[in-house]
Amino acid sequence: MSALATPQTAVSTWNIDPVHTAAEFKVKHMMVSNVKGHFTAVKGVLTLDTSALTNSRVEATIDAASINTRDPQRDTHLKSADFFDVEKFPALSFNSTQIDRLSDGELAVAGDLTIHGVTRNVVFTVEGPTPPAKDPWGNTRMGLSATTKINRKDFGLVYNAALETGGILIGEEVAITLEVEFVRA
Repeated sequence: MSALATPQTAVSTWNIDPVHTAAEFKVKHMMVSNVKGHFTAVKGVLTLDTSALTNSRVEATIDAASINTRDPQRDTHLKSADFFDVEKFPALSFNSTQIDRLSDGELAVAGDLTIHGVTRNVVFTVEGPTPPAKDPWGNTRMGLSATTKINRKDFGLVYNAALETGGILIGEEVAITLEVEFVRA
């Protein structure tokens, strides 16, 4: 009698841990300094294929109303129709379409980013994922860091004001930084 070996799958599912994940951005203010902000409500899933990392997929959603720039008045303005229009567009989302290995060991994760109802293809440069590790409660976790830059006008975020001394109030380029921790499902 022979025992059939159960095939081991290299594909696993990982959920974003919102408590240990940061979705941050920075944009130039008055052409003088950067203003940073973050979103506090992030969720998503990574389908990881360890036998062929480039076959992996990630989907993430951010509650647009969870924006926090440490200034309630500015946050209210950012939630308004001038910017994110959270009543009409309550979520930002990202769905990967391609993952490539870069020569320095990083990954290029391309996908569809939707902000303010506008979808554009963007590429995140990703460090990681880290090797999986057990936490004190028996869960398996791993993390990654990702960065990209977008032009906010490409997503319909066109509000601005001219400065009396020349220049504009809000820069067009937005740097996005993600620190994501996943828990194996």
